[in-house]
Amino acid sequence: MKIALMDSGIGLLAATAAVRRLRPDADLVLSLDPAGMPWGSRTLEDLTERALAVAEAAAARRPDALIVGCNTATVHALTALRARFEPDLPVIGTVPAIKPAAAGGGPVAIWATPATTGSPYQQNLIREFAGGVPVAEVPCWGLAEAVERADQAAIDEAVLAAAALTPEGVTTVVLGCTHYELVADRVRAAVQRPDRSPLVLHGSAGAVVTQALRRIGARPEPETPAEGTVTVLLNGREGALPAPALAYAEGLLLQQTAPVR
Repeated sequence: MKIALMDSGIGLLAATAAVRRLRPDADLVLSLDPAGMPWGSRTLEDLTERALAVAEAAAARRPDALIVGCNTATVHALTALRARFEPDLPVIGTVPAIKPAAAGGGPVAIWATPATTGSPYQQNLIREFAGGVPVAEVPCWGLAEAVERADQAAIDEAVLAAAALTPEGVTTVVLGCTHYELVADRVRAAVQRPDRSPLVLHGSAGAVVTQALRRIGARPEPETPAEGTVTVLLNGREGALPAPALAYAEGLLLQQTAPVR
């Protein structure tokens, strides 16, 4: 089994680590766009063009499924990606976990990039899945970029700024950008109130990977002793995992496996 994941940068690490935990035997192809990142500031046409190029590089390795490990690319390019590759290659997008978060009754805060916060896309998800639940949209200025660089001081500053915008009574936080899942513990520490029940965080990685396995007729088998390989593609060429990835547990987990030569 071979699973490909794509993103402009290391936001795909959370889903990649989830694949490794659920199917240790899966070979992984990570296709990144370091020459074009970040995607969030690009026009729709430019972002879609770059996403298609990154996906083409991954598809050339003949994976069984392709995970779009980026909320922004899912919002703007998923339709084009599916039109290009399906049905031969299932393409699975990443959607903020608003539905399971709202099921807990809230109040809910959605931490997302400034471009996504208040967007018609996110508003539609709130209307569809969070009717009747108090929802606060929190723009996280600079957080994804700080995580991408593994700039610890900038991460702390951005997390604290977003926490200050998060309403006092929030019981659940949706991590609406894949980068944020890499610093979930910091988010929890910043938002958790000592006099309240433990804060619930909802990321997308586990659900996305489960959906990818379902699409190809596979099941989670976390106990399998086999260890799959990892191939990293940087603008289509084999390379090493970006150094900032190793600042996170998810990146270190992947480093334990030798890349395909």
